[in-house]
Amino acid sequence: MKKIFITGATGYMGKRLIKKLLQKGHRVSALVRKGSEHKVPAGAGIIVADPFNASSFVSFIPEEAVFVQLLGVAHPSPQKAKQFREIDLRSVQASADAAGDAGVSHFIYVSVSMTPSALMRAYQEVRKEGEEYCKSRKLNCTFIRPWYVLGPGHWWPLLLLPVYAIAYLIPAWREKAKGTALVTISQMVATLVKATEASPVPCRIIEIKDIRRKTI
Repeated sequence: MKKIFITGATGYMGKRLIKKLLQKGHRVSALVRKGSEHKVPAGAGIIVADPFNASSFVSFIPEEAVFVQLLGVAHPSPQKAKQFREIDLRSVQASADAAGDAGVSHFIYVSVSMTPSALMRAYQEVRKEGEEYCKSRKLNCTFIRPWYVLGPGHWWPLLLLPVYAIAYLIPAWREKAKGTALVTISQMVATLVKATEASPVPCRIIEIKDIRRKTI
């Protein structure tokens, strides 16, 4: 049984991940803001605190816990560049500070594929800064780098499948297509579960191909 502390616990991935971890017998603590307590799956411990203020929740992180950082802006787009810095970056910095001070065994951060994209440059830059900040705290880190996660309410990229099929056939486009390939919510949750159960290492990076194979 692992002790797991999760931010973004009431979100798209968070609720699904918590249910799966509880089914496997792990002890889960969910960090939420006041008013969101009812959204946490039954069976998880609830910590009501400010995710942007490490001091408000550091004392609630179990010793030697696995910390999973999921909090971030929903439906990223170029128009949300300011929100990426105010929400995504601030929250991961606070989480990394709290995790470092609490002495967690493993810090897992859902980042993004670093395949260059002019459209999503601001998002990638913020997530890269988040990764670097985690490493600066000397945490045992796992960075999971999807591009777009398909699932309920997130199906529109299926319209792009013919474009992906063509791109895979053209050598000059193939690597970019691989680096921006789609993954499913079930693949992401399976990858997150495996990451939480894996032995920590100084730095592990899980790319799209690994998510799709559910390997780490």
